[in-house]
Amino acid sequence: MAKRVAIGQAGGPTAVINASLVGFVETLQQEVELFGVYNGYQGLYENDIEKLDAELLGWIKSHRYVNGACLGSGRYEFTTERIQKSLLHLKKHCIDTLVFIGGNGTMAALHKLAEEARHIHYDLQVIGIPKTVDNDLSETDHAPGFGSAARYVATAVRDISRDLCAMQNFEQVRILETMGRNSGWLAAASGLLRNGKDDGPHIVYVPERIIEPEHFLANVREAVRSFGYATIVVAEGCKINSFSDQVEKANVQGRTILGGISGVLEKMVKTELGVMARAEILGMNQRSSSAVISKQDQVEAFEVGREAARLVLHGETGRMVTIQRSANIDYTFSMNSCPLQVVAKGGERFLPDALIDDPEAYYKWLRPLAGEDLQPYPTVRKRRILYEKQ
Repeated sequence: MAKRVAIGQAGGPTAVINASLVGFVETLQQEVELFGVYNGYQGLYENDIEKLDAELLGWIKSHRYVNGACLGSGRYEFTTERIQKSLLHLKKHCIDTLVFIGGNGTMAALHKLAEEARHIHYDLQVIGIPKTVDNDLSETDHAPGFGSAARYVATAVRDISRDLCAMQNFEQVRILETMGRNSGWLAAASGLLRNGKDDGPHIVYVPERIIEPEHFLANVREAVRSFGYATIVVAEGCKINSFSDQVEKANVQGRTILGGISGVLEKMVKTELGVMARAEILGMNQRSSSAVISKQDQVEAFEVGREAARLVLHGETGRMVTIQRSANIDYTFSMNSCPLQVVAKGGERFLPDALIDDPEAYYKWLRPLAGEDLQPYPTVRKRRILYEKQ
């Protein structure tokens, strides 16, 4: 009897998450019976599971280069009670393999589900496929989705900064807010296309470091004095001084949604420095823009899906696919895997101090993922300074 394999997507989508799904189903469609889990773990709990016939498989494969999550995704509190109910649904469908594409929360939940299945003597093979725009997933050099998000941030900040450079007789400071709850990989990517000290971003803040108001204002004042304008990038999870909390935008189903620190900093600049400042949140385009997808990211997303399919066929279980970078001068990658338990225990992966302190080393690491085709603009010409508060 052919294996019966269910596949789902969970967490925030990326621009390339569907490529992983397509790589997985294309590799397995002739070998197993495939089932789709709709709307992530909520669909698993609500038994929203459907056999993927030829028509549905064709529809899925048509999404290889489409952003979003074509099976539906979302965030869902996957409690022990819900895990137990989900396992009953899987057993009713005679599913013997469950695969999910996701990030930290997804892998932790998948590990818990595997443990619960073992507890009730349900022989369930479990495999995880990595994805994240934050690059905060442990045990892998990077995860699909990050390269495209970094590419978007780098190009958006490059372009917005040049726009501000042209408008500095009207406004002098722009504060651009990126995703990044606790890790600064994405915010730090904003400087990838900076060309010289006059070019933006002039200041970048990541959650791994506290923003001290006095230092922040001094940095902005100096940038405006030196360059005539200041482009500032801040990750949504940054804190202002050691005593403050992260800035919350909303609370949805018990989950805190961060956002708005750029607005707090904008008010500070206007009040304390007396210059025109504008806060901008780069928003969902960071993870959903199809216009600037990294080709390398697209390739790797497809390959992690194919590798997960190979793990299924080889009978591996309780593992997540990982991407390994070679030590060669030219960028090459290979596929491996590690236990889900290790991933769950590893928690969030933070931007190392060494890369925060040495941005050029970070850009060298990042460039192959975001795209070697990206180019900075010509250098900025220094202009006369008019707009420093006396």
